[in-house]
Amino acid sequence: MLQEQPFILADGATGTNLFSMGLQTGDSPEFWNADHPDRVTAHYQSFIDAGSDLVLTNTFGGNRFRLQLHGGEGRVNELNEKAASLLRAAADTSDRKVLVAGDIGPTGEIFQPAGTLDIETASEAFAEQAQALANGGADLIWIETLSSIEEARAAFAGARTTGLPVIFTMSIDTNGRTMMGVTADDIVNLAAEMLPELTGCGSNCGIGAAEVVAAMVNMKQSCSKFEQKPLFVAKANCGIPEWLDGEIVYNGTPDLMARYAQLAYDSGARIIGGCCGTTPTHIKAMREALENYQSGPIPEVQQIIADLGEVSVGAQSQLLGDMTVAGGSVSGTAPRRKRRSRRSA
Repeated sequence: MLQEQPFILADGATGTNLFSMGLQTGDSPEFWNADHPDRVTAHYQSFIDAGSDLVLTNTFGGNRFRLQLHGGEGRVNELNEKAASLLRAAADTSDRKVLVAGDIGPTGEIFQPAGTLDIETASEAFAEQAQALANGGADLIWIETLSSIEEARAAFAGARTTGLPVIFTMSIDTNGRTMMGVTADDIVNLAAEMLPELTGCGSNCGIGAAEVVAAMVNMKQSCSKFEQKPLFVAKANCGIPEWLDGEIVYNGTPDLMARYAQLAYDSGARIIGGCCGTTPTHIKAMREALENYQSGPIPEVQQIIADLGEVSVGAQSQLLGDMTVAGGSVSGTAPRRKRRSRRSA
């Protein structure tokens, strides 16, 4: 597809949109694949109609560990295959090519040595889910919202058993790092280990569009040291989450997400979408913003902040090398320098 067009527009949020259809807090969205296939299909179709070239299956929590929380650990094959087949049918009836991305989220468990889950057991669970998604008609396996190197390795090992292209993204949400301390540089180093079998890597979710764009710039800088490079993926939350009238809402407007899509493209991302809070309305605005867009230079941190909002000090320090940053804004005028981030697991 990327040989025929300059970018692939992914979809937006799954949970946000299913909640608007009646999903209740605490329920398993994956059960809807069997119980409410019409609603899941409507969700898929809404993003296809909005202009998405790639849509994720409703299987983020479809591994045995997450389904066990709802008594559904024995339904991995059923629920994943059903989700993929519903999306496959919707994609095949579209008047343009739409990719079916078999979505795999984290186990929710802590890996050894900090926790009890070992990589071998996790890989088996990921392979079980990935095989079911492939059986349902997935074009690729999409692993997202990871926070640890160990889990990324396990998920990749499981996904590879399908023979399908594999993409993974990690959530940078703690001062330029994932919850488990992984930086953008670490993500690129990990991807380099997985090439050429890996298709793409990137950042999703997190604490807003600005932080994801900053991560993409950092990844692009880090990637310069490798001859072979993966595709870069950006899938940011729709602005910043806020607590309003007893529920979490995201403050991102269609205009903000449209500008985010352009800056993500300028940063080197070729697969661009939205995560939590992103509706088909936002995706439509992103589509319009990217159509015929002439790519600009890699955005400076000042531009990211001005257009999208604050960037964490940790992410800024990775962008600016040894340059001093404080209070969410840039101080100093030193030229950007690449700095190798401290590897942390």
